[in-house]
Amino acid sequence: MTETQPPIFGRAAADHAAQPQPVPEPASVPASPVLLRRSRHARNRFVVFGHFVLSLAVLGAVAAGGAAYYGKTVFDAAGPLTQPSIFVVERNSGLRDISVRLFTEGVVSDERIFQLGVRASGKADELKAGEYEVPAGASMRDVMDIIVSGRSVQYAVTIPEGLTVQQAWSRIADNTALTGDMPATLPAEGTLLADTYSFPRGTARADVVARLTELQTKLVNDIWATRAPDLPISTIEEFVTLASIVEKETALAEERPRVAAVFVNRLRQGMRLQSDPTIIYGIFGGAGKPADRPIYKSDIETPTTYNTYTIDGLPPGPIAIPGRASLEAVARPITTKDLFFVADGTGGHVFAETYEEHNANVKKWRAIEAEREKAAEAAEGQTQQNN
Repeated sequence: MTETQPPIFGRAAADHAAQPQPVPEPASVPASPVLLRRSRHARNRFVVFGHFVLSLAVLGAVAAGGAAYYGKTVFDAAGPLTQPSIFVVERNSGLRDISVRLFTEGVVSDERIFQLGVRASGKADELKAGEYEVPAGASMRDVMDIIVSGRSVQYAVTIPEGLTVQQAWSRIADNTALTGDMPATLPAEGTLLADTYSFPRGTARADVVARLTELQTKLVNDIWATRAPDLPISTIEEFVTLASIVEKETALAEERPRVAAVFVNRLRQGMRLQSDPTIIYGIFGGAGKPADRPIYKSDIETPTTYNTYTIDGLPPGPIAIPGRASLEAVARPITTKDLFFVADGTGGHVFAETYEEHNANVKKWRAIEAEREKAAEAAEGQTQQNN
């Protein structure tokens, strides 16, 4: 039988309430099955591995970003060249070969970064063969752009007006920036363009000859189409022949229309042209007269098919390469009655309508020549005395 405590009243009840009372322990609650499953899943080895892989991916992305930033910085930074340099990209060279040679020759600081930069720029297939001038301090991007542009270093061969085709031929053959053999056949006299022709290193000599021939043909045809209607020449071959004589008679552009007019007037009147350059070509041909060899009186009297002192009309072909100015002068000569001209001692000529005027001009020229010879002899004598 349970013993029951009697109720407490009054002050005793208040004292009892003030004393701490024991707290009953909570009842034990069993773990949730869902939480148990989550805990076991978190400890699953595959999840742990996945977290590891994700961490590596993040680290890899950060590293790749850093490497890309570093590579771009180096690709755009000033290069190692301290002075301009010539770099040659050979035909059929790949990006790797070009990169290695750029590094070997000190044009870029890192061949691998150059390769990666070119590929990243999408220009790996745009590099062109040629010879390029790379400026001092050029970045890898600059080098890439230069090679992609295809703007090679240009060389030149100059064919002055008045040269013969044979003389022009020698200039082309002797140019060391050109390659390959000369064509088997020398072109006809007067058929190469007189000009400065630019080309990249490695251009074939045969290509230069073909191009100069093509350009001269076009020039001659274009000017012939604009000729005056009353010229005393009937074919384009005669046109080039007369222009070549004008070319050799004067080096002054402003004189060519007047010189052309003299020859046109002579042809109209049936007079012989009597041009000294035709004598020279008849004797020496395309090789030209030696510089120290004068024209003798016997040369004037020596008959050749080109000597216009001994033949009527025009010679059988050109005697040199005529330039544009001489071609235009013959196509559209000025109107004049001049039939003669002779040197005036200043590099030009004095013109005359009559033989009497011409003889007076010739006497003046001979006096100038005699004075020059006298001065030259005096200078030579003074030099010998000083020695």
